[in-house]
Amino acid sequence: MNAVVIVGAGPAGIRAAQTLVAHGVCPVLLDEAARGGGQIYRRQPVNFKRSPVKLYGFEARKASALHQTIDALRQQLDYRPDTLVWNAEDGALDTLHEGRAARVEFSRVIVATGATDRILPVPGWTLPGVYSLGAAQIALKYQGCAIGERVVFAGSGPLLYLVAYQYAKAGAKVVAVLDSSPFSAQARALPGLLAQPSTLAKGIYYRAWLTAHGIPVHQGATLQHIEGEHRVQALKWSDAKGEHSLDCDAVAFAHGLRSETQLADLLGCEFAWNPLNRAWLPQRDSAGRSSVAQVYLAGDGVGIMGADAAEMAGERAALALLEDIGYLIPPQRAAELEHALRRIGDFRQGLERAFTFPEHWAAEVADDVMICRCEEVCAGDIREVVREGHWEINRVKAHCRVGMGRCQGRMCGTAAAEIIACESRRALPDIGRLRAQAPIKPLPFGLELES
Repeated sequence: MNAVVIVGAGPAGIRAAQTLVAHGVCPVLLDEAARGGGQIYRRQPVNFKRSPVKLYGFEARKASALHQTIDALRQQLDYRPDTLVWNAEDGALDTLHEGRAARVEFSRVIVATGATDRILPVPGWTLPGVYSLGAAQIALKYQGCAIGERVVFAGSGPLLYLVAYQYAKAGAKVVAVLDSSPFSAQARALPGLLAQPSTLAKGIYYRAWLTAHGIPVHQGATLQHIEGEHRVQALKWSDAKGEHSLDCDAVAFAHGLRSETQLADLLGCEFAWNPLNRAWLPQRDSAGRSSVAQVYLAGDGVGIMGADAAEMAGERAALALLEDIGYLIPPQRAAELEHALRRIGDFRQGLERAFTFPEHWAAEVADDVMICRCEEVCAGDIREVVREGHWEINRVKAHCRVGMGRCQGRMCGTAAAEIIACESRRALPDIGRLRAQAPIKPLPFGLELES
């Protein structure tokens, strides 16, 4: 009989595995990282000895609990770290581990693939020294280093303040935080944010701590241009008062997060437009069942909800899977999880109002700004194709190769969609969805196939 497989060992995947094991099911747990924990609770290498408090701050207890869970489960499941899932077809997942390709057949699969940064390019973003917020966080947590000696953090979303705080707390020089969302939007969103008072309090603390330690925080600030010859040397930004300059040697930026949905797409899941996430997302019911009978969805890979919600969704999806294969599950626990997830959903609505998407970006980005680094496609190239009469995103991709490179549109797809919608004067959902293609992440040449 084929295995029950979980893809992703972040909060959702680990809780799903724990739930299955507790009911006597031994799943295969596939994870791209060397150690379980996901991005938010990413673990340092074994030989690093920094304390959880220094690494995770307020989240140290949760991170440690999750790490202890995966450590305790190792002997009770088929755990495969350092394993990239790059394709799915015919009831099997194609994987890569230490240069060797293998196929893992499944009877049921829980997809817990998480999220990555949503990037809106600016002039100079391809310079050495420019990172996404998530990449800057990885450097600090996993490699114990800062991305520069004088760092500016820019963009929007809760991660902006968290990473800036983590850098400053670790002793790095944070030059400034440039938040594109105006303070007025965050003030108006406050009633909705009260749905999760402890989470709101942590966000307020990060913001206040930065200010108390002399780090300028500018709201309603737009990153205009990153300058430098061989690496970052300075940047220009603007607000209602005009244009300003900052000297720096590194920049970390992103405008919130986007779900990693490619695997769900290859598995055949139905998608629908989600205005809250400003994205096409795979459909699921309140228990985590997708439109495909053998596929379950959990965590930020199906909608950005945060680590706490991911753990709950992972457990709920596992309970749904168990119920579908004939196990009796505790109905009260299932109901509790769904109720808690709805409450976090209300809080998520408030976050979107607090950290508004910069809808002006697509109209203002210059023609010569690189959008797709893999294929060297600029904003002007995309606009030219639209002016030729092509506005469906996959047709635009075919004509100018945007999203056709090594990352398969994971980094550039969101920005390209915004430009296409703006140039064609269509609503964003009307231009369609960039279809996933294997491999969903880059692969090396010369793969060896396991026999």
